[in-house]
Amino acid sequence: MTRRSFSFSLSRRRLLFTASLAVSASLFLSTAAPLSALAADTPRDGGDITFLIDSLGDTWIPNNSAISSFQGHIWGHVTDKLLYVDAEGKVSPWIAERWEQNDTATEFTLHLKSGVTFSDGEPLDAKAVVANLDIWYAGRKNEGINPIGLFPKTYDHAEAVDATTVKVFFKKPTLGFIPTLGYHGSILISPKSIAQPAGQQADLSKTAGSGPYVVESWKEGDHVTLVKRKDYNWGPAAVGHTGPAYLDTITYKLVSEPSLRVASVQSGQADVAYNASPQELKSLKEEGFTVATPRYLGFVNGWAVNTKLQPYDDVKVRQALQAGINRQEIIDTVYTQDWKLATSFIQSNVPGATDHSDLLAYNPEKSEKLLEEAGWVKGADGVRVKDGKPLELTIHSNPYLATSKSVDELIAQQLGRLGWKVNIRAYDVVTYGEKVKFGGAAVPAYEVTRSFIDAGTVASILTNANNGENWFALDERDATLNDLRDKIAGAGSVEDRKPLLDSLQKYLLEQGYFIPRTQIVQRIYVQSPKLKGEVYNGVAYASYYTAFIAE
Repeated sequence: MTRRSFSFSLSRRRLLFTASLAVSASLFLSTAAPLSALAADTPRDGGDITFLIDSLGDTWIPNNSAISSFQGHIWGHVTDKLLYVDAEGKVSPWIAERWEQNDTATEFTLHLKSGVTFSDGEPLDAKAVVANLDIWYAGRKNEGINPIGLFPKTYDHAEAVDATTVKVFFKKPTLGFIPTLGYHGSILISPKSIAQPAGQQADLSKTAGSGPYVVESWKEGDHVTLVKRKDYNWGPAAVGHTGPAYLDTITYKLVSEPSLRVASVQSGQADVAYNASPQELKSLKEEGFTVATPRYLGFVNGWAVNTKLQPYDDVKVRQALQAGINRQEIIDTVYTQDWKLATSFIQSNVPGATDHSDLLAYNPEKSEKLLEEAGWVKGADGVRVKDGKPLELTIHSNPYLATSKSVDELIAQQLGRLGWKVNIRAYDVVTYGEKVKFGGAAVPAYEVTRSFIDAGTVASILTNANNGENWFALDERDATLNDLRDKIAGAGSVEDRKPLLDSLQKYLLEQGYFIPRTQIVQRIYVQSPKLKGEVYNGVAYASYYTAFIAE
């Protein structure tokens, strides 16, 4: 089996000007096992691929990093989930072969596949599932091990009935429980790994999952290499394959510059470039490369507004902000036809999403009128002022979205014409996580790029009730939002919940609590045409479990 070496750094000049020299003298050796004369779409065993990524995050503690946009790629190959969720939100069996719930959606029974094991030899049985459910719900915060943010706050406890049966109990109706088992944070980890202190959990080589790959090597800030597990035989039926993976290894290599990632795929040195510039996609398609822009199930890209900071404690200013953004111009300028206009604060492919485009129409006249009614008067320099203070907005570009800063710069121009003074701050992933938080004292608008599986789980995180995340710094001040939150959480059926979800979406947009920008394509893939068979799940991660190298 041929492996690519990682002993040298990539050279932009080599890649862009001398492809032949690059192949012979670069960091990567030529790929893969000999290919037979099988049909191009026939899976075959063997081969190694290299996936170039712009970050590997800051910690490998599973309950922290499994929800990272970057590290989720690795966790998706070394761990499994109880259920599989596809790009349309359809839930199907995986480690849980079937399940039942009672009439009030407060008790669920999961029936597990037998014979599944973690890479440390421990069985993935009912006791292991209970240990995972408990850590997803509670974490161990005193150690820096966090609960999963979207795991139901109504969780009470779980019991192992026998080796393959788990009963799960909730304090209130929890319709979102089953779909959330397919969320990319809900990864199954060996109980031995869960029991480790945070310091040991941060060592990726010491965390055992049950997935089709295991960690062969990793170097902080450089790469992670996965090698396939030959005894794996419990993949989700929905992807059309259950046995061992076809590819021998997958290497995730850190390359921070987007053009260098793309050039590496163009020159044949790598197989996948993550987060290419949208403006490059058309020409790359024309060159014959595979380009994928899957939308995930989750929130649109937008801002959660901090209502405790002036002037965003004023509903008229928030509404002016809502009307003052030209969303079509964002798509026309920064993106391509692969992107879609936001119609709510959640993606339109999420079951339960409703269309409130009328509340998101660009209306600069309305925006200026609202600002004037709120007492903001334009000065000679075009910036509005009230009580001697300028109308100011500081936005922090989200490093998890490659296009975030470009969108910020365009919006700054749009709002500048209406009288805002806009400041843009950009940090790397680690610094962003430390400095930028919902409702932070210096954060008037937190940029959301976040997935979820079930829309019913959304309302529970918007306020501070039941350890919610208090997105808008409202605490318990908005009785209407609190009432919708509680009714959605207590709904006994999907049909009962639908009109409540619609009301929630309309209310948040009307109040200017959430300012959508566009529907999000957070994960952009440029791929060698020889690499076939990858699958994109409900949160837009590419799984190479089913992938293979073809002629």
